[in-house]
Amino acid sequence: MLSGDLLICGGRVLDPAASLDLEAGCVLVSEGRVIRVAPSLEAKGARVLDARGMVVAPGFVDLHTHLREPGFEYKETIETGTQAAARGGFTTVCAMPNTQPPLDSRETVDFVRKRAAERGLVRVLPIGCVTKGRVGVELADLAELAAAGCVAFSDDGSPVADAGLMRRALEAARDLGLAIIDHCEAPAMSGGSMHEGWVSARLGLKGIPAASEETTVARDIALARETGSHVHIAHVSTAGSVALVREAKARGVRVTAEVTPHHLTLTHEAVLRQDVGAEPPYDTNAKMYPPLRSAEDVAACVAGLLDGTIDAIATDHAPHAQGDKSCSFEAAAFGMVGLETALALVLTRAPSIGLVRAVEALTIGPVRALGLDRFVPGAGTLRPGAPADIVVFDPAAEWQVRPGDFASRGKNTPLAGATLRGLVVATIFGGTVVFAREGVEV
Repeated sequence: MLSGDLLICGGRVLDPAASLDLEAGCVLVSEGRVIRVAPSLEAKGARVLDARGMVVAPGFVDLHTHLREPGFEYKETIETGTQAAARGGFTTVCAMPNTQPPLDSRETVDFVRKRAAERGLVRVLPIGCVTKGRVGVELADLAELAAAGCVAFSDDGSPVADAGLMRRALEAARDLGLAIIDHCEAPAMSGGSMHEGWVSARLGLKGIPAASEETTVARDIALARETGSHVHIAHVSTAGSVALVREAKARGVRVTAEVTPHHLTLTHEAVLRQDVGAEPPYDTNAKMYPPLRSAEDVAACVAGLLDGTIDAIATDHAPHAQGDKSCSFEAAAFGMVGLETALALVLTRAPSIGLVRAVEALTIGPVRALGLDRFVPGAGTLRPGAPADIVVFDPAAEWQVRPGDFASRGKNTPLAGATLRGLVVATIFGGTVVFAREGVEV
């Protein structure tokens, strides 16, 4: 890792937060901060990164990362997860609390923050549990978790099913100035293993209907409206959910939402193996929670991101060990890794989103969604004085997805072998180059 004064020159400098789009510009970094952005700059003694042909943007911010530590280090660690983040251009990741023990106490949050400071390559912001043990019975001590440094609360993967408990959680979080992030699934309808549709019928698998998500989104919006609280809808996946969030925002409800790269680009047909006669006929790496949906749902998610209904792109990076996926579809774990493919997947498979909106949804969008600048002043921008968290990427470079080359311990992706466009060549965190692709001179 290299630190010291750095001058990034010649690239397209793109900072949606500042409405800045320089066809060719320079960014000067010193003492961990952005000093100046201009069409041309000189800095005696500074190292130079030649960014000609590249895009220079604020480092990406992920609202939804599973780092698995403590408790599931065989799937991922804070060290390997942040290495994967750096390779994907992310300089800030929000760590979900479904660890073992879960992030429902100051002690566990302190452990994550300490481990991140010791071994992490990028910034880790912890998200605390809504309920003790994530079992949905009793509220965690949200005030204690906030004091420990949590930036929001979630029982992700375990929806808060009790509406009364959810209301109390929203009220408590409101008084702390933080959001509740909900994984919206109605337990009574979510016992399946993939989207309820023609693919599930063909494979004989129990499906999860869109209504499972949408009824819970509607409930959470109603509770947020009643309490004046901020609810953030995790990984929106259906057209109905997008419509509900759009209508709620128009009525002034404090609701924000995120969407994953895979829900913007893949449908439930990805579950089917493409090689005729393959056994098994499905790909467990395409098993997600919420599941990959229909083409109509994908189109609605793209439209929602374009019109601002959806605030941010979040990876829901969910690493698993090989054995978690090398089994029957029903027994397989939900989720895919996403930190190292997020940018390229969106640029390649959802081109209508466009480069500027994609960068916005990966930078200032997530910061504004959860108010992260309260914790990291200047996050998500290249304005002078902001943290020197920067990504340099080649939007035209094509590369093949080889899971074996991932920094993440998880190799579980349905994109193996796919050719994508958009390659991160360098990531700078706090003025330090934490990742540079081979051949990049700094």
